[in-house]
Amino acid sequence: MSAQNTTTDLDLETKLSPVEEKIKEPSFSLGLVANYTDTDETRFLLTPEGSGLLTSSGIKVLMEKGAARDISFPDASYREFGVNIVSRTEALKADVVLSYRPLHPHDIHKMKKGAALFTMMGKGVFDINVIKALLDKEIVCGCFDNFLSFNNEPVFANIVDEIDGRGSIIYAQEYLSYLGGGKGVLLAGVAGINPCEILIIGDGTVVYSAAKAAMAAGAFVTLMNNDISALQMAKQVCGENLNTIAIHPRVLFNRVKSADVILIGECTRPFEFPKNLSPALKDSVYLLNFQETHPSISVPRTVAMALSNCLVNFFDDVILKGGIHHMIATTPGVQTGIITFHGKLVDKLIGSFLNLPSVDIKVMLAATN
Repeated sequence: MSAQNTTTDLDLETKLSPVEEKIKEPSFSLGLVANYTDTDETRFLLTPEGSGLLTSSGIKVLMEKGAARDISFPDASYREFGVNIVSRTEALKADVVLSYRPLHPHDIHKMKKGAALFTMMGKGVFDINVIKALLDKEIVCGCFDNFLSFNNEPVFANIVDEIDGRGSIIYAQEYLSYLGGGKGVLLAGVAGINPCEILIIGDGTVVYSAAKAAMAAGAFVTLMNNDISALQMAKQVCGENLNTIAIHPRVLFNRVKSADVILIGECTRPFEFPKNLSPALKDSVYLLNFQETHPSISVPRTVAMALSNCLVNFFDDVILKGGIHHMIATTPGVQTGIITFHGKLVDKLIGSFLNLPSVDIKVMLAATN
């Protein structure tokens, strides 16, 4: 009797079962809008690369057509990084809207009710019509330059102030040059010739940055302030080559009289440049007040590149913490920059300026927990 063949043929060919690809839903949408054409504003908040990092994190980025023209990036550069180019109206319908300057009321009314608007501090937030529009639409509005990091540093504000300070020296050199309409003077001294004298009045990042840039350019720099401890700090930040002097009328007069460049910032204590010193100014002096002029508008791409780094980190934290509202609730440094929250004004300064009632955001957050 023949043995039966009990060998079983095995099908060794791999069988692939169909796999349904799950498309990850965007965590939220982010709208980028262009600067208003009736202003001199050129600065922008996000570069194409920065936008790409956000889209790769699951954020749907919607940018108004031509919004980045002020920083010399075409729409195609943003499309390459997954950004959707849309109309201004569609960008304003995003869950979160970014604008360098505060939006006008008619644009705020186009936003979704309960959406978020993040901007830089500007005169617009002290406009009662803007605040009323934010409250009507229950917009969560925050100013980046009032946000504080984990170590209580205003990172966004410091970036713009540093660029303003360094940019002011570029402005000064251009003004003094022949091409800029000046007498053809170099800030730095050369063999046998004294350098230009730069007088800087004030305190803070913008002033320190201007002083360091001026010294790097070879100028003789004097920093004046009405607080000795602030002058001591300036010496530590800027180096021993910085000449620091307390503000006294006679000393101020002498320094103003010999200065080729005068840069004015905010002093530690209230100070206003005396008008009676105007006759003492040189005819060719370059005078710049940081409270009125922002040199960073001449280098907006640098501003966008620097701020993009901060924004990527900010929105990464937003995703990790489960959204804008959870980010605000769990981050005291962000709370300091919030102006309106769930239909309430939460900024005491703006409330006092506009004579509007304001509430403490911490009390609102505690009530919802």
